[in-house]
Amino acid sequence: MKEHGEVNWSEVIRRAIEEYLRRLEETETSIPSERLVEELLKMGLKPDMLEPLSPEDEERLYRDLRERTWERVRSTIQAQS
Repeated sequence: MKEHGEVNWSEVIRRAIEEYLRRLEETETSIPSERLVEELLKMGLKPDMLEPLSPEDEERLYRDLRERTWERVRSTIQAQS
């Protein structure tokens, strides 16, 4: 390290740690799709409920989720005031 004083070693280490954590988090959250389907079926979902939605339905659900999220954030901000 002393031979390469031009290198910002703390930055190199920070990036390496971030990359390691990113890979670790991806490993923890990724599960095989077959297992996910099995878990959803155990929760009572029927296979026909797992069919893709139309783009219009997806857009409607996305807008609804965005609005609900904003309402939750707004109420949190108001509670902190």
